[in-house]
Amino acid sequence: MINYFFLFPGQGAQYQGMALDLLEPPGAGGERVRDLFSLVSEITGKDMAALLRDSGPEILKRTDVSQPAITLANLAAAAYLAEKGIRPCGCAGFSLGEYAALAVAGVISEEGCFFLVNERGKAMQAAIDRIVSENESSSAPGMAAVMGLAPEKVEALIAEWKARGGLELMNLYAANINSPKQTVVSGTAGALAAAEDLFIAAGAKRFRRLEVAGPFHSPFMTGAAEEFKPFLEKVEFKDPQIPLYSNVLGARVISGEEAKRLALLQITSPVRWVDEEAAIMAAGGFDACLEAGPGNVLQGLWRDLGAGIPCFAAQTALDISKITVHE
Repeated sequence: MINYFFLFPGQGAQYQGMALDLLEPPGAGGERVRDLFSLVSEITGKDMAALLRDSGPEILKRTDVSQPAITLANLAAAAYLAEKGIRPCGCAGFSLGEYAALAVAGVISEEGCFFLVNERGKAMQAAIDRIVSENESSSAPGMAAVMGLAPEKVEALIAEWKARGGLELMNLYAANINSPKQTVVSGTAGALAAAEDLFIAAGAKRFRRLEVAGPFHSPFMTGAAEEFKPFLEKVEFKDPQIPLYSNVLGARVISGEEAKRLALLQITSPVRWVDEEAAIMAAGGFDACLEAGPGNVLQGLWRDLGAGIPCFAAQTALDISKITVHE
Protein backbone atom coordinates (compact mmCIF):
# COMPACT_ATOMS: atom_id res chain seq x y z
CA MET A 1 0.00 0.00 0.00
CA ILE A 2 1.32 3.42 -0.93
CA ASN A 3 1.19 6.04 1.83
CA TYR A 4 0.15 9.52 0.71
CA PHE A 5 0.46 12.83 2.52
CA PHE A 6 -2.25 15.32 1.49
CA LEU A 7 -1.49 19.00 0.82
CA PHE A 8 -4.48 21.33 0.44
CA PRO A 9 -4.12 24.59 -1.57
CA GLY A 10 -5.38 28.01 -0.51
CA GLN A 11 -6.66 31.21 -2.09
CA GLY A 12 -5.33 32.06 -5.52
CA ALA A 13 -5.79 28.48 -6.73
CA GLN A 14 -9.45 29.00 -7.69
CA TYR A 15 -10.73 28.81 -11.26
CA GLN A 16 -14.11 28.72 -12.94
CA GLY A 17 -15.55 25.21 -13.02
CA MET A 18 -13.23 23.71 -10.41
CA ALA A 19 -14.47 20.47 -8.79
CA LEU A 20 -17.53 20.26 -11.04
CA ASP A 21 -16.18 17.18 -12.83
CA LEU A 22 -16.23 15.39 -9.46
CA LEU A 23 -20.00 15.90 -9.15
CA GLU A 24 -21.03 13.49 -11.91
CA PRO A 25 -18.03 11.23 -12.47
CA PRO A 26 -18.32 7.99 -14.38
CA GLY A 27 -16.98 6.06 -11.40
CA ALA A 28 -17.29 6.16 -7.61
CA GLY A 29 -17.17 9.43 -5.72
CA GLY A 30 -20.04 11.44 -7.12
CA GLU A 31 -22.58 10.87 -4.34
CA ARG A 32 -20.18 11.83 -1.56
CA VAL A 33 -19.14 14.95 -3.48
CA ARG A 34 -22.77 15.89 -4.10
CA ASP A 35 -23.35 15.77 -0.34
CA LEU A 36 -20.52 18.25 0.16
CA PHE A 37 -21.92 20.60 -2.51
CA SER A 38 -25.33 20.45 -0.82
CA LEU A 39 -23.84 21.12 2.62
CA VAL A 40 -21.82 24.18 1.61
CA SER A 41 -24.71 25.54 -0.45
CA GLU A 42 -26.98 25.27 2.59
CA ILE A 43 -24.47 26.98 4.89
CA THR A 44 -23.58 29.82 2.51
CA GLY A 45 -27.05 30.29 1.03
CA LYS A 46 -25.54 30.05 -2.46
CA ASP A 47 -25.91 27.37 -5.13
CA MET A 48 -22.24 26.48 -5.20
CA ALA A 49 -22.42 24.38 -8.37
CA ALA A 50 -24.02 27.29 -10.24
CA LEU A 51 -21.56 29.77 -8.73
CA LEU A 52 -18.56 27.70 -9.83
CA ARG A 53 -20.04 27.13 -13.26
CA ASP A 54 -21.11 30.72 -14.01
CA SER A 55 -18.75 33.05 -12.10
CA GLY A 56 -15.67 34.65 -13.63
CA PRO A 57 -12.32 35.44 -12.00
CA GLU A 58 -13.38 38.76 -10.42
CA ILE A 59 -16.19 37.12 -8.47
CA LEU A 60 -14.25 33.99 -7.56
CA LYS A 61 -11.29 35.91 -6.14
CA ARG A 62 -13.47 37.75 -3.60
CA THR A 63 -12.44 36.22 -0.31
CA ASP A 64 -16.03 35.78 0.89
CA VAL A 65 -16.63 33.68 -2.24
CA SER A 66 -13.29 31.96 -2.71
CA GLN A 67 -12.93 30.65 0.85
CA PRO A 68 -15.98 28.35 0.87
CA ALA A 69 -15.49 27.56 -2.84
CA ILE A 70 -11.85 26.45 -2.54
CA THR A 71 -12.54 24.55 0.67
CA LEU A 72 -15.32 22.72 -1.17
CA ALA A 73 -12.95 21.85 -4.02
CA ASN A 74 -10.34 20.61 -1.52
CA LEU A 75 -12.76 18.44 0.45
CA ALA A 76 -14.39 17.17 -2.75
CA ALA A 77 -10.99 15.97 -3.96
CA ALA A 78 -10.35 14.28 -0.60
CA ALA A 79 -13.77 12.60 -0.70
CA TYR A 80 -13.22 11.37 -4.25
CA LEU A 81 -9.82 10.02 -3.27
CA ALA A 82 -11.36 8.24 -0.28
CA GLU A 83 -13.89 6.55 -2.56
CA LYS A 84 -10.95 5.17 -4.50
CA GLY A 85 -9.43 3.87 -1.28
CA ILE A 86 -6.83 6.62 -0.91
CA ARG A 87 -6.76 8.20 2.53
CA PRO A 88 -3.95 10.36 3.91
CA CYS A 89 -1.41 9.26 6.47
CA GLY A 90 -1.04 12.96 7.36
CA CYS A 91 -2.07 16.34 6.02
CA ALA A 92 -1.36 20.06 5.88
CA GLY A 93 -2.97 23.01 4.18
CA PHE A 94 -1.56 26.20 2.77
CA SER A 95 -3.28 29.22 4.34
CA LEU A 96 -7.02 28.69 3.75
CA GLY A 97 -6.20 25.08 2.84
CA GLU A 98 -5.49 24.46 6.51
CA TYR A 99 -9.24 24.26 7.14
CA ALA A 100 -9.65 21.32 4.77
CA ALA A 101 -6.71 19.71 6.57
CA LEU A 102 -8.43 20.28 9.94
CA ALA A 103 -11.54 18.52 8.64
CA VAL A 104 -9.70 15.60 7.04
CA ALA A 105 -7.61 15.13 10.21
CA GLY A 106 -10.83 14.88 12.24
CA VAL A 107 -10.23 18.06 14.24
CA ILE A 108 -13.44 19.73 13.03
CA SER A 109 -16.49 18.37 11.22
CA GLU A 110 -17.16 19.15 7.56
CA GLU A 111 -20.15 21.22 8.65
CA GLY A 112 -17.98 23.12 11.13
CA CYS A 113 -15.34 23.60 8.46
CA PHE A 114 -17.74 25.18 5.96
CA PHE A 115 -19.32 27.31 8.70
CA LEU A 116 -15.90 28.65 9.71
CA VAL A 117 -14.55 29.39 6.24
CA ASN A 118 -17.80 31.12 5.32
CA GLU A 119 -17.57 33.41 8.37
CA ARG A 120 -13.81 33.79 7.98
CA GLY A 121 -14.24 34.83 4.36
CA LYS A 122 -16.89 37.40 5.24
CA ALA A 123 -14.78 38.86 8.07
CA MET A 124 -11.71 39.12 5.86
CA GLN A 125 -13.64 40.64 2.96
CA ALA A 126 -15.09 43.25 5.35
CA ALA A 127 -11.54 44.08 6.50
CA ILE A 128 -10.42 44.47 2.88
CA ASP A 129 -13.36 46.75 2.09
CA ARG A 130 -12.48 48.91 5.10
CA ILE A 131 -8.86 49.22 3.96
CA VAL A 132 -9.92 50.31 0.48
CA SER A 133 -12.39 52.82 1.92
CA GLU A 134 -9.87 54.30 4.35
CA ASN A 135 -7.27 54.67 1.61
CA GLU A 136 -9.82 56.33 -0.67
CA SER A 137 -8.55 54.13 -3.48
CA SER A 138 -10.33 52.00 -6.05
CA SER A 139 -7.31 49.68 -6.20
CA ALA A 140 -7.67 46.76 -3.82
CA PRO A 141 -4.85 45.79 -1.47
CA GLY A 142 -3.40 42.38 -2.12
CA MET A 143 -0.39 40.11 -2.37
CA ALA A 144 2.50 39.50 -4.75
CA ALA A 145 5.09 36.76 -5.16
CA VAL A 146 8.74 37.80 -5.06
CA MET A 147 10.71 35.17 -6.98
CA GLY A 148 14.43 34.60 -7.07
CA LEU A 149 15.32 36.05 -3.67
CA ALA A 150 15.82 34.11 -0.44
CA PRO A 151 13.13 34.76 2.20
CA GLU A 152 15.63 36.25 4.62
CA LYS A 153 16.75 38.70 1.92
CA VAL A 154 13.14 39.77 1.28
CA GLU A 155 12.55 40.34 4.99
CA ALA A 156 15.79 42.27 5.32
CA LEU A 157 14.94 44.52 2.37
CA ILE A 158 11.49 45.32 3.77
CA ALA A 159 13.02 46.20 7.14
CA GLU A 160 15.62 48.42 5.42
CA TRP A 161 13.03 50.28 3.33
CA LYS A 162 10.85 50.89 6.37
CA ALA A 163 13.84 52.17 8.33
CA ARG A 164 14.40 54.76 5.61
CA GLY A 165 10.91 56.07 6.27
CA GLY A 166 9.28 55.26 2.93
CA LEU A 167 5.61 56.06 3.60
CA GLU A 168 4.09 53.61 1.10
CA LEU A 169 6.44 50.81 2.09
CA MET A 170 5.36 50.98 5.72
CA ASN A 171 2.32 49.02 4.49
CA LEU A 172 4.35 46.06 3.17
CA TYR A 173 4.86 42.73 4.98
CA ALA A 174 6.44 39.33 4.29
CA ALA A 175 3.38 37.07 4.47
CA ASN A 176 4.05 33.62 2.98
CA ILE A 177 7.47 31.99 3.24
CA ASN A 178 6.81 29.67 0.33
CA SER A 179 10.15 28.25 -0.73
CA PRO A 180 13.89 29.01 -0.60
CA LYS A 181 13.39 31.19 -3.67
CA GLN A 182 9.86 32.55 -3.32
CA THR A 183 8.27 34.82 -0.72
CA VAL A 184 4.82 36.37 -0.94
CA VAL A 185 4.38 39.89 0.38
CA SER A 186 1.16 41.59 1.49
CA GLY A 187 0.35 45.26 1.24
CA THR A 188 -1.75 48.09 -0.06
CA ALA A 189 -1.89 48.66 -3.81
CA GLY A 190 0.54 51.57 -3.38
CA ALA A 191 2.98 49.53 -1.32
CA LEU A 192 3.03 46.69 -3.87
CA ALA A 193 3.52 49.11 -6.76
CA ALA A 194 6.40 50.86 -4.97
CA ALA A 195 8.03 47.57 -3.98
CA GLU A 196 8.01 45.95 -7.42
CA ASP A 197 10.84 48.00 -8.95
CA LEU A 198 12.83 47.88 -5.70
CA PHE A 199 12.69 44.08 -5.51
CA ILE A 200 13.68 43.72 -9.17
CA ALA A 201 16.57 46.13 -8.64
CA ALA A 202 17.66 44.03 -5.65
CA GLY A 203 17.88 40.89 -7.82
CA ALA A 204 14.41 39.38 -7.86
CA LYS A 205 13.64 37.56 -11.10
CA ARG A 206 9.91 38.25 -11.03
CA PHE A 207 7.31 40.14 -9.05
CA ARG A 208 3.84 38.71 -9.73
CA ARG A 209 0.52 39.92 -8.33
CA LEU A 210 -1.65 37.09 -7.02
CA GLU A 211 -5.35 36.50 -7.73
CA VAL A 212 -6.42 37.13 -4.14
CA ALA A 213 -8.59 39.87 -2.72
CA GLY A 214 -6.47 41.29 0.07
CA PRO A 215 -3.24 41.59 2.09
CA PHE A 216 -3.60 38.34 4.01
CA HIS A 217 -1.37 37.02 6.81
CA SER A 218 -0.42 40.51 7.90
CA PRO A 219 -1.45 43.06 10.56
CA PHE A 220 -4.02 44.40 8.07
CA MET A 221 -6.18 41.42 9.06
CA THR A 222 -6.31 42.21 12.81
CA GLY A 223 -9.89 43.46 12.56
CA ALA A 224 -10.89 40.32 10.69
CA ALA A 225 -9.40 38.13 13.43
CA GLU A 226 -11.35 40.00 16.08
CA GLU A 227 -14.57 39.64 14.09
CA PHE A 228 -13.95 35.94 13.42
CA LYS A 229 -13.10 34.91 17.00
CA PRO A 230 -16.70 34.52 18.28
CA PHE A 231 -17.53 32.19 15.39
CA LEU A 232 -14.42 30.11 16.06
CA GLU A 233 -15.60 29.57 19.63
CA LYS A 234 -18.83 27.96 18.36
CA VAL A 235 -17.04 25.00 16.76
CA GLU A 236 -15.64 22.00 18.62
CA PHE A 237 -11.98 21.20 17.94
CA LYS A 238 -10.86 17.64 18.68
CA ASP A 239 -7.35 16.21 18.78
CA PRO A 240 -5.98 15.27 15.32
CA GLN A 241 -6.53 11.66 14.29
CA ILE A 242 -3.58 11.75 11.87
CA PRO A 243 -0.46 13.98 11.78
CA LEU A 244 -1.45 17.58 11.08
CA TYR A 245 0.88 20.56 10.57
CA SER A 246 0.50 24.28 11.26
CA ASN A 247 1.27 27.32 9.10
CA VAL A 248 1.90 29.46 12.18
CA LEU A 249 4.31 27.06 13.86
CA GLY A 250 5.79 25.41 10.79
CA ALA A 251 5.46 22.26 12.89
CA ARG A 252 3.03 19.52 13.95
CA VAL A 253 -0.18 20.34 15.83
CA ILE A 254 -0.58 18.25 18.97
CA SER A 255 -4.10 18.95 20.27
CA GLY A 256 -7.48 20.36 19.30
CA GLU A 257 -7.03 23.15 21.82
CA GLU A 258 -3.79 24.16 20.13
CA ALA A 259 -5.41 23.91 16.68
CA LYS A 260 -8.17 26.34 17.69
CA ARG A 261 -5.66 28.84 19.10
CA LEU A 262 -3.56 28.66 15.95
CA ALA A 263 -6.62 29.06 13.69
CA LEU A 264 -7.10 32.57 15.08
CA LEU A 265 -3.41 33.48 14.95
CA GLN A 266 -3.15 32.22 11.36
CA ILE A 267 -5.20 35.15 10.04
CA THR A 268 -2.51 37.71 10.90
CA SER A 269 0.62 35.51 11.03
CA PRO A 270 2.97 34.58 8.17
CA VAL A 271 2.59 31.15 6.55
CA ARG A 272 5.86 29.35 7.39
CA TRP A 273 5.53 26.85 4.57
CA VAL A 274 9.24 26.15 4.18
CA ASP A 275 9.50 25.16 7.85
CA GLU A 276 6.27 23.18 7.59
CA GLU A 277 7.45 21.19 4.58
CA ALA A 278 10.78 20.49 6.29
CA ALA A 279 8.96 19.22 9.40
CA ILE A 280 6.73 16.97 7.28
CA MET A 281 9.73 15.59 5.43
CA ALA A 282 11.69 15.02 8.64
CA ALA A 283 8.82 13.07 10.20
CA GLY A 284 8.58 10.80 7.13
CA GLY A 285 6.25 7.81 6.96
CA PHE A 286 4.88 8.52 3.47
CA ASP A 287 5.82 7.67 -0.11
CA ALA A 288 4.37 10.65 -2.00
CA CYS A 289 2.32 13.82 -1.59
CA LEU A 290 -0.96 14.68 -3.28
CA GLU A 291 -2.09 18.24 -3.93
CA ALA A 292 -5.76 17.60 -3.18
CA GLY A 293 -7.60 20.55 -4.69
CA PRO A 294 -7.28 23.13 -7.46
CA GLY A 295 -4.05 24.28 -9.06
CA ASN A 296 -0.46 23.07 -8.99
CA VAL A 297 1.28 25.66 -6.82
CA LEU A 298 2.00 23.32 -3.93
CA GLN A 299 3.56 20.76 -6.27
CA GLY A 300 6.05 23.40 -7.38
CA LEU A 301 6.82 24.50 -3.83
CA TRP A 302 7.35 20.87 -2.81
CA ARG A 303 9.82 20.40 -5.68
CA ASP A 304 11.67 23.52 -4.53
CA LEU A 305 12.25 21.77 -1.21
CA GLY A 306 14.41 19.22 -3.04
CA ALA A 307 13.12 16.36 -0.91
CA GLY A 308 13.19 13.71 -3.65
CA ILE A 309 9.68 12.50 -2.77
CA PRO A 310 7.15 13.23 -5.55
CA CYS A 311 4.02 15.35 -5.27
CA PHE A 312 1.16 14.61 -7.69
CA ALA A 313 -1.95 16.52 -8.78
CA ALA A 314 -5.29 15.34 -7.37
CA GLN A 315 -7.72 18.05 -8.43
CA THR A 316 -9.77 16.38 -11.18
CA ALA A 317 -11.34 12.97 -11.74
CA LEU A 318 -8.74 12.34 -14.45
CA ASP A 319 -5.87 13.24 -12.08
CA ILE A 320 -7.22 10.94 -9.41
CA SER A 321 -7.75 8.06 -11.86
CA LYS A 322 -3.99 8.07 -12.46
CA ILE A 323 -3.02 7.75 -8.78
CA THR A 324 -1.75 4.33 -7.77
CA VAL A 325 -3.29 2.74 -4.67
CA HIS A 326 -1.03 -0.29 -4.38
CA GLU A 327 2.62 -0.69 -5.28
